[in-house]
Amino acid sequence: MKLGVIGLPNVGKSTLFNAITQAGAQAANYPFCTIEPNVGVVAVPDKRLDVLAEMYHPEKYTPTTIEFVDIAGLVRGASRGEGLGNKFLSHIREVDAVVHVVRCFEDGNVVHVDGSIDPVRDAETVNLELIFADMDTLQKRIDKNARLAKADKKVAAEVELLQRLYEHLESGKPVRTFQADKEEREVIHSCFLLTDKPVIYVANIAEDDIGNDDNPYVKALYGVAEKEGAGCLTVCARIEEEIAELEPAEKQEYLQELGIEESGLDKLIATCYDLLGLMSFLTAGPKEVRAWTIQKGTKAPQAAGKIHTDFERGFIRAEVVNFDDLVANGTMQACKDKGLIRSEGKDYVMRDGDVVVFRFNV
Repeated sequence: MKLGVIGLPNVGKSTLFNAITQAGAQAANYPFCTIEPNVGVVAVPDKRLDVLAEMYHPEKYTPTTIEFVDIAGLVRGASRGEGLGNKFLSHIREVDAVVHVVRCFEDGNVVHVDGSIDPVRDAETVNLELIFADMDTLQKRIDKNARLAKADKKVAAEVELLQRLYEHLESGKPVRTFQADKEEREVIHSCFLLTDKPVIYVANIAEDDIGNDDNPYVKALYGVAEKEGAGCLTVCARIEEEIAELEPAEKQEYLQELGIEESGLDKLIATCYDLLGLMSFLTAGPKEVRAWTIQKGTKAPQAAGKIHTDFERGFIRAEVVNFDDLVANGTMQACKDKGLIRSEGKDYVMRDGDVVVFRFNV
């Protein structure tokens, strides 16, 4: 899974990226500090995997990962190539979902490109540039297919759909809010439009605002997210930087001091998983404990295919045990003796936290 971190210049985007990836991307108080996208691969925290590692003492410990791409700050006119616009837009096109960082803090030492703090305006500035880019993409496809539409009813239907979508964009609304059935949605996905991607808004707040539920900037941004059906969470990028440098035990203690239950990274990953409809199943043994990310609703053979294509091709059955049952009983054999291991066939829909052994024959 690849997430693109976007936003206006100087909103704390690269600071947050540094914190969650510890990749050391340059963070400076001027636009276009980030020109080439910085990439960081982050292990997805999963306490269940830690428990399995304690049980099995495996040779390898392999969490699932997320790739974060820090994309340079967009400015008004990016869709027309202003700033370093076109290059950045192409980077956004390559990600699975967008993490849109919006400034919700006052700081006279950090320049705002528009001279004042206004999360609704700032979110709209970035969104409109993406919308303009999508309108350009759509117009090219409509023009290309218009000639063929007279002789092909299927193409004519596609052109009609894309014209309706163009009008939706023209009204300032992103593709993801456009009402479409399953077949229409497949056509839209094939256009690779920027505003079709799921979005998580991140309200970047000041240290003094941690625990403050009355921040008007944050409330305004959550309102934007609610209208779009997008995800939204609040973080303090500066604090996240400090947390990233701590050992696990110190990190937990620091979070408690701040009155925070989990780090911004943990919240961000949980929100991403929820928004993209993802979950993890687990495999465990003395050689390796590992988490595997799949879409919710994935059936056992396709989950097996995540491990190796031969597992899917020669799938016989999945031997599945509930994580809590395995922990309570200590070993797979103990679970088997108690009848807690289920033998599931090709129609079994995987559940989050399933611990699985796949049986196959090729």
